[in-house]
Amino acid sequence: MIKRLAFSFFTLLMMVNVKAHTVKAGSLVIEHAHARATVGSMPNSAAFLQVSNKGKSDDALISASTTIADRVELHTMSMEGDVMKMRSVESVELKAETSLAMKPGQGPHIMLFGLKKPLKAGEKFPMTLTFRKAGAVNVSVEVMDFTAHGNHGSGNAHEEHKH
Repeated sequence: MIKRLAFSFFTLLMMVNVKAHTVKAGSLVIEHAHARATVGSMPNSAAFLQVSNKGKSDDALISASTTIADRVELHTMSMEGDVMKMRSVESVELKAETSLAMKPGQGPHIMLFGLKKPLKAGEKFPMTLTFRKAGAVNVSVEVMDFTAHGNHGSGNAHEEHKH
């Protein structure tokens, strides 16, 4: 009986956790918003998420903002030959009836410059994503240990990045 109750409670907690990571805005579904924990006094980090456009028309992420950083920019990265290129972009396109996963080490991501305090694993912070059609959407971003997810987004790759 106790094992069954414990299992039921654990299952309920997992369902609440999954639900808490999903935000719907019109035809968009935003999931798994997370950012890299910082080490020491690193001034920058990166945030990632998944967006599914369930609608019949295209949309785009056109900006992001948060109170925990001085500046937030949409970025992309790609391999050009043997060189990893990272650059700021005006928007991230979201084609109709497709999903886009922002992942460390590839494609689009959200850079957080001039962090006002270190980001510690397990903490959360608010971020506003602004879409061309869906408008402003508030999400909760979970801070995760970057060593568990590779090295990009730790801030080091962007410290020399100037705009």
